[in-house]
Amino acid sequence: MSHALYDSANLTKLPALKTLAPEAMAAFEALDKAALADGAIPRKYKELMALAVALTTQCPYCLEVHREAAKKAGATEQELAETVFVAVALRAGAALTHGTHLLP
Repeated sequence: MSHALYDSANLTKLPALKTLAPEAMAAFEALDKAALADGAIPRKYKELMALAVALTTQCPYCLEVHREAAKKAGATEQELAETVFVAVALRAGAALTHGTHLLP
């Protein structure tokens, strides 16, 4: 049994969570589906936003899932690269503005 904290094989355990907590998992799945569906914002853009968030939260599972979903939705390598720098800018900006709390 693998105990690696971040192992993509862990994603195969999601059905167990659905079995153990079906109502909660169904609610999550419905929210996820609704949030990422085409709407005023196209799915491709939503997946790119999800990637930017995943880069800032540094969730390896989200990075993999949403990278694949973004590519499937038509995202190009250039769009993925630009998404990286949106996340970089926000992380840097957060450090900068939080740095103002250190000053008198």
